[in-house]
Amino acid sequence: MIDMTTLTHAARGASRRQYLALATDYDGTIAHDDVVDNETLAALTRWRAAGKKLLLVTGREFNELVATFPHCNMFDRIVAENGALLNDPATHAIRILSPSPPDAFLTALRAKGVPFSVGRSIVATVEPYEHAVLAAIRDLGLEWHVIFNKGSVMALPANVTKATGLLPALQELGIDAAQTVGVGDAENDHAFLRLCGLSVAVDNALPSLKQNVDFVTQGKRGQGVAELIERLLADELQTDAARLVPNTALHIGAPTTTPAADTPRPR
Repeated sequence: MIDMTTLTHAARGASRRQYLALATDYDGTIAHDDVVDNETLAALTRWRAAGKKLLLVTGREFNELVATFPHCNMFDRIVAENGALLNDPATHAIRILSPSPPDAFLTALRAKGVPFSVGRSIVATVEPYEHAVLAAIRDLGLEWHVIFNKGSVMALPANVTKATGLLPALQELGIDAAQTVGVGDAENDHAFLRLCGLSVAVDNALPSLKQNVDFVTQGKRGQGVAELIERLLADELQTDAARLVPNTALHIGAPTTTPAADTPRPR
């Protein structure tokens, strides 16, 4: 991991990229224990006020998200259910991007005693029930996969990820993925961060995610996102990501200790 001060002036002067959108995860990124604090909300508002687009990319079921988070309308698009649902908060329009789970799958999970919730497409539970979920997928011959999020377990059709949900959201807004900054904290964020022109992990992110992004914030969760937004608006992070070698992260600020995991939840 290298510090920003080690980058040369020549590298900073290379061709610049204008970032027009910020795509952020919810739990563990802007939210902690279901709450997005006022500092984080203010930073997100400043991003929108600068004429930028704001997207929420979450594994949460849509109805639960709306019931939990009263500020959904500050986002230009919401990708929920780990890529299975796309919402336009301004018009309340919803696009379902993935089929509903087969009844036989839900019946099999109930028979195995798996506690779960069901969205428009996603089936969510928690560890250690991933083994029963995988067994049901195998026994039924389903082309579904299991995705993890710090103790949460999600089952979806095999071709559905946060990236497959983010792409049509960006297309609706007329923004290229290369002009988008993505920020997250957990296993299910890898796919959409790889899609973005600049990938960022907050400091409480899993080590495996930190190792595969362009930047790591000094702050945890919302504090890290606010820090990222301020540096983007100050034009400090426009060029450097393209010059980092693969698997090298640029840490925004001083090194910090390994983070404690957020509370697992069936989201």
